[in-house]
Formats: sequence, structure tokens, C-alpha cells
Amino acid sequence: VQLQASGGGLVQAGGSLRLSCAASGGTFSISVLGWFRQAPGKEREFAAAISRGGGWSHYADSVKGRFTISRDNGKNTVSLQMNSLKPEDTGIYYCATTPRPYAVTTTRDYDNWGQGTEVTVSS
Repeated sequence: VQLQASGGGLVQAGGSLRLSCAASGGTFSISVLGWFRQAPGKEREFAAAISRGGGWSHYADSVKGRFTISRDNGKNTVSLQMNSLKPEDTGIYYCATTPRPYAVTTTRDYDNWGQGTEVTVSS
């Protein structure tokens, strides 16, 4: 499965963005999908994950209550709605799939990564 993230851009603090991860070339619905982000000079960190069928989602404390992950297996897409954005949300956002059937938050548990999309939040 090939993954492609899109939807990044420049937004002012307090604003919103909606990221999308489009999958092609495989059976998308069998994978848990996660969103990670990487700020300049920092390690990639977990942001959110969603189950195969969308029945559960899991968030990092830093985005809980502001970000919402959702998926449409019929369209092979997963979205990340980001509200109340803060300058510290700035970074490259990546989507990835894991063969684990549960929420995992470490990069080593994800084996298929898409190209990132850049998010910049100005103060």
C-alpha cells in the first residue's frame, strides 16, 4: 500500500487544517493507521492512530481535544482534522500503517510510511 499525505500549509495560531492520507495499491482497511509529526530538529513523534474499522482512536496528550482522526475505507483515506492549532504543532506530518491490531505510538512499530506534508503555525 502506498500512502500519500496532503493538506498541509501555513495557518495562524488558533486556526484549523485538515490533513488527508490517501492509500493506493493494496488493502487499506486491514491496517491500523497513525499520524506522526516531526518538528525541525526534533524526533518524529506520535500524534494519533485509528483502528482498521474506525471503531477506536488514540491521541497523544499534546493533541487530545484538538485533533480528530477519521477514516473512510471505501475511499481509502484517513483524515486528521486539526483545530486550535498552536505554533508547537509546526512540523512535517506523516501517515503510516502498522501490522499491529492495536494502538501503537512508536515509529518502530510502523512499517509503511508516506511522504510528509508540512504544517506551519504562525504565532
